[in-house]
Amino acid sequence: MIKTAFLRARWPIAAALALVTLSATAAPPPRIHLRSLDAARHSIALPDGIRLAYVQLGPRNGTPVVLIHGYTDSDLDWASLVPYLSKHFRLILPDLRGHGSSSKPACCYSRYDFAYDVKLLLDALHVRRADIVGHSLGSIVAQTFAENWPQRTQRVILISSTASAPPPAADGKPQYDWTAQIRKLKEPLNPDSKFMRAWWSSPTPVDPRFLRRERRNAAAIPLRVWLAVLGQSLSPDELNDLARTLPRLKAPTLLIWGSDDPIMLPPMRRSLERALPHAKVVIFPGLGHNPFWENPRGCAAVINAFLNPAANVSRYAAGN
Repeated sequence: MIKTAFLRARWPIAAALALVTLSATAAPPPRIHLRSLDAARHSIALPDGIRLAYVQLGPRNGTPVVLIHGYTDSDLDWASLVPYLSKHFRLILPDLRGHGSSSKPACCYSRYDFAYDVKLLLDALHVRRADIVGHSLGSIVAQTFAENWPQRTQRVILISSTASAPPPAADGKPQYDWTAQIRKLKEPLNPDSKFMRAWWSSPTPVDPRFLRRERRNAAAIPLRVWLAVLGQSLSPDELNDLARTLPRLKAPTLLIWGSDDPIMLPPMRRSLERALPHAKVVIFPGLGHNPFWENPRGCAAVINAFLNPAANVSRYAAGN
């Protein structure tokens, strides 16, 4: 059942957005076409020794928008969203090091390494300034990019993000310890295992062909990379350090969550809101960790409006 949403403040398309959001989540999952992204994929050797794969779509004189995928994802993370984004955007979708078709070096996988790769990619593409959008791990990379290269950052969108580690439960343990499950994995990774199906699960329907492709891509990532990213970017110490550097993020920022995200729990969301008190906030009712898979049309409406400098984004919340 889809929760009833309410709107705060004023936004010219708020009523239409509410209808798009609520109707789209109730509809069957849209079929996701992957061939266009596969056909548009390139790779480039960066000065730091990494060969980075990336997809570039849209007019070369359009507004540059970088879309940074999440942990164990790839540029295909954005396949469902891309058709609904503004045709005026020059979309740049990198595969982070260790992921997708990019290099998988023995070292290094901190958020700073990921962000520096994105900076070098923009240098190579002669992009002086861009809007930076990131999902989950990608949101941490987006944040880090904006903090360190503010002159290269126009606006920032952080999807399913946090400024803290998961909260302890009453017994002192995390609510659900994904980390412990990942550390139990053995190679070769089975894309159809119980863990992988849970890792790619969603509270609302998503194209099963797309999910199978995502699982296969994730299973092709060496386990050492899974563990390196977990230890160097996503450990509790690293996640708790995010709030320390977030005050350096000065660009206009939008935060997007699904209300039923099982990974970025409410205390983690509140930590990011506290760290970025001037950020706009959009919460999609009933959606999970990947809201732009579950409701790409609704998420794109929010993103298109925020990245349009004339738009005024309000808070769109689930009431919890």
